[in-house]
Amino acid sequence: MTVTTSTPSRALRWGIALALGLTLAACSKDESAPAGDAPAAAPAQPAGPSAEEVAAQEAAQAAEAALASLSPEELKSRGSQALREQRLYAPAGDNAMEYYLALRARSEKVDPLAESALIDLMPYAIIAAEQAIGREDFIEADRLRGLIEKTDPQTPSLPRITDSIAKGQASAADRVAQEAAREEQRLRDAEAAAERAAAAAAAAAAAPEPTPTPAPAQPTPAPATPTPAPAVAQPTTPPPAPVATPAPAPRATTPVGIRTPQPAYPASAARSGITGEITVEISIAADGTVSNVRVVRAQPRGAFDREVLATVRDWRFQPMDQPATLTRTFTFRM
Repeated sequence: MTVTTSTPSRALRWGIALALGLTLAACSKDESAPAGDAPAAAPAQPAGPSAEEVAAQEAAQAAEAALASLSPEELKSRGSQALREQRLYAPAGDNAMEYYLALRARSEKVDPLAESALIDLMPYAIIAAEQAIGREDFIEADRLRGLIEKTDPQTPSLPRITDSIAKGQASAADRVAQEAAREEQRLRDAEAAAERAAAAAAAAAAAPEPTPTPAPAQPTPAPATPTPAPAVAQPTTPPPAPVATPAPAPRATTPVGIRTPQPAYPASAARSGITGEITVEISIAADGTVSNVRVVRAQPRGAFDREVLATVRDWRFQPMDQPATLTRTFTFRM
């Protein structure tokens, strides 16, 4: 799928509970024990779920309760509406995958519409889970992993996604623990510096004060002869500054996108596991509309042409002084 930029990382939030537990275990002291007879450190206890994880679990339970209250007809109707509105796998509790999974669980026999929709939605959920792992949003990635597992527990992508989530969480926890250790070292260094400064101040206070040496008598200065004040030149009025002529406004000749959505991964290509790349040449009119789109190169041919052409024809740019042409390459990867 086309590579898109993502928002800042949320992995540090996930590991904050573990970091706090490690920091408190390292800094705690038994003040009641005599000096030199400190008790052995207790083994580290595993950190509990973070606030975000608890909130996600509560939201998931509330969504399950809401879905359980709907009849099969309501689930089918809401699933179709979610498909039309492109709520394929999100938001949690109000998307096509969860409605059809609930319909599957409630139906006594297989519903062809629900099963066909779940097969079509599976590739999109897999791609969304991998993108959530990439931006270290492990709570969302685990929610999508659960939808994938409910849809097809034997899908080949499920073990890879599960392993990536576990490795990403462990890496984030290690990074938070390392930052906590660096902060603890910084505090120890600051405490040592304060102790050194206090010792230096105490030594300076204990040292005897030097006896001041009387200053030699200064000779009485002779009276100064007044110096006449210099003549002050009268200011002259400067000539008026020339009026600067404003430079002409620059011409707008570079296309600046206003609405440029990325083409979706064709469902037929996703089901077949087809990947590839397509390059198109886009002709843009002066008013910012797309006047023509031409396929320059496609590999494989015909797999992604229709989706890309239909999407790019609806792109909009800021108005320019003259028409322009640009080239874009879209990459589709599972």
